[in-house]
Amino acid sequence: MSSFATLWIVMRKELRDLSRDRRTLALTLLLGPLLYPLLFLGMGKLAESRVKSQIDKPLEIATIGAEHAPNLVRFLASQGLNTVAAPDDLTTAIRDQKIDVALRISPGFAKDWQEGRPALVEIVKDSTRRSADIPSSRLEAALGGYSQQVGALRLLARGIDAQVARPLDIATQDMATAEAKRGLLLSVLLPLLLIITSFLGGAYLVMDTTAGERERQSLEPLLATPASRSAIVSGKITAACAVGMASLLLTLLAFKLSAQLSTTGPGRQLNMGFLPMLQMLLIMTPMLFIGTSLLTFLSAAAKSMKEAQSHMTWLMLLPMLPSYALMVYPLKSELWQFAVPFLAQNQMLLKIIRQESISAQMWGVYLAAGFGLAAVLWFAAVRRYHQERLAISG
Repeated sequence: MSSFATLWIVMRKELRDLSRDRRTLALTLLLGPLLYPLLFLGMGKLAESRVKSQIDKPLEIATIGAEHAPNLVRFLASQGLNTVAAPDDLTTAIRDQKIDVALRISPGFAKDWQEGRPALVEIVKDSTRRSADIPSSRLEAALGGYSQQVGALRLLARGIDAQVARPLDIATQDMATAEAKRGLLLSVLLPLLLIITSFLGGAYLVMDTTAGERERQSLEPLLATPASRSAIVSGKITAACAVGMASLLLTLLAFKLSAQLSTTGPGRQLNMGFLPMLQMLLIMTPMLFIGTSLLTFLSAAAKSMKEAQSHMTWLMLLPMLPSYALMVYPLKSELWQFAVPFLAQNQMLLKIIRQESISAQMWGVYLAAGFGLAAVLWFAAVRRYHQERLAISG
């Protein structure tokens, strides 16, 4: 019997065994496609609700010393920022998140104002609280506008053109494309989710066909057959890759469908064409083989499913490392990055999401490095299956 025929038989056998466990099959194939789009749309809905509640609606600003600056208080009210009395212990109230932002007006505000000196106002907030971002930005913008307006009036009162105090007219030209802006939400989470889905998409089947068979003592009869070890291992890896590819494809289709049904702005950012989806599938294919081969290598040495599952803790962290590193230290796109596992997938997906062109050289480096690493891990898994002690459990 040829190696290809053995591979095909082993793959069909593993897929048939998985199909008998319908609950596990449903969780493997449908959990990601259902959970990830709901996560995106839910986050978009929450963000939209937050913006409406903190930008569009009037806010109450706890204020100390409002009586010292009645004109400022009236101006803030015209901007939708209504001053209210601050609690006695303002520091504790902010730390306990009872108040997002507060305003403290100096007792000498009126005197400084009358004498034409800068009058002190202080914004009190906890910069580590995300809930304070929008209220504090609104308050800072309102105070800045009031300061400019009063400053211009003071110059006019002295017969001086207010333009004299503005030597520069600063403008900003944003070179970001409309596609890149629409894909901003996608660029944050979608690469990480797709990398995890492809890297660990066939994890259950891999562990069940390696450590699970060893625990059930069904591996020894399989290894005792005349079939080559490489064909047996390849059949198991191919079956797991087929399941992972199906899960990945369903995930992308679920994103596409949820975007079409979404009526909110953030949800519309998920609207991907079929060509980008095919490119994403091609990008994720090497990662699918890398993750499956690596997990096969690790699980083959495990004596039980529990021991094999213990690897999932650190394997889940690997796809996250580039995303966390790029948050702290952003990198400009360079050719060498397309040869680094996980970082390469992240950079390639970002280019697809931003609708940037990918050169043939980038594709060549990426595919060669990805499939090359997968081949090395596949060879390591095959060599591990040549160890006769794998047929012994306990």
